[in-house]
Amino acid sequence: MERCALLLLVGVCVALASGKPMEKKDRVHHDTPLSNLEHDDGENFDYDHEAFLGQEEAKTFDQLTPEESKERLGMIVERMDEDGDGFVSVEEMKKWIKHAQKRWIYQDVDRQWQGHDINGDGHVTWEEYRNATYGYILDEQDPEDGFSYRQMMDRDERRFKMADKNGDMKADKEEFTAFLHPEEYDYMKDIVVIETMEDIDKNGDGFIDLNEYIGDMYNTDGEANEPEWVRTERQQFTEFRDKNKDGRMDREETRDWILPSDYDHAEAEAKHLVYESDADQDGRLTKEEIVQKYDLFVGSQATDFGEALVRHDEF
Repeated sequence: MERCALLLLVGVCVALASGKPMEKKDRVHHDTPLSNLEHDDGENFDYDHEAFLGQEEAKTFDQLTPEESKERLGMIVERMDEDGDGFVSVEEMKKWIKHAQKRWIYQDVDRQWQGHDINGDGHVTWEEYRNATYGYILDEQDPEDGFSYRQMMDRDERRFKMADKNGDMKADKEEFTAFLHPEEYDYMKDIVVIETMEDIDKNGDGFIDLNEYIGDMYNTDGEANEPEWVRTERQQFTEFRDKNKDGRMDREETRDWILPSDYDHAEAEAKHLVYESDADQDGRLTKEEIVQKYDLFVGSQATDFGEALVRHDEF
């Protein structure tokens, strides 16, 4: 199965490289919004529910009674209080929100974990990952388009070593998550930049020039007329990406491009929830303070029914 998936990935990469993209390729890793709903607490707390729980889990709470919602919220609070001091800080709230928003990532990791922790010891070694992913495929001939299975494996090994904080070549669940989704971890962002530069830097000089930058997004195929967005990207490169005006992007300039310092939605929401629930105004929340304001954090049949009545009256 892993071998078939790898071959499929290779095929997709080849197709993308040879064909003209219909849409602009986006290398930038954005901080996505916590919810697509409008944040208006004067109207309802639906935005806060999706921000705190994630969209799917928020729907689950809407089916619970108020008592059930409070009980399950209390259990969440105990998980949020990582240091066990009886309080939830802004930082702990922020971490929980980020976790809730990235639940699909952890589900992906759980799925892959089962196929890679071969001996069931709670760790995935590099040897286990290499054997499960590549196996005997390395004995096969590489495609004629220049793609190399060996190079792909070496690149994976480099990323595995960076994710493996203690250097024992065994990844626990968190390290394996960092390996599979490096863009989600601050200590892995260097490897995201390095891999991106390697993908785009066709002449191997360690920089990304204008032609390489545009070539990664658009295959001209000899056409004289470029789309308007391509001309805009040329201007973006010259005026903003290439900050030192040497005609190319170095590692720091590439980092600023693909990993911008976006507005931190999770931090803003964490501060909002703490402020609105902090009865004694000590800058942190007890379990009682959170459960007391449960309708700000989670929905229930009562809140869902109440909103339905409002909509009915308006109609």
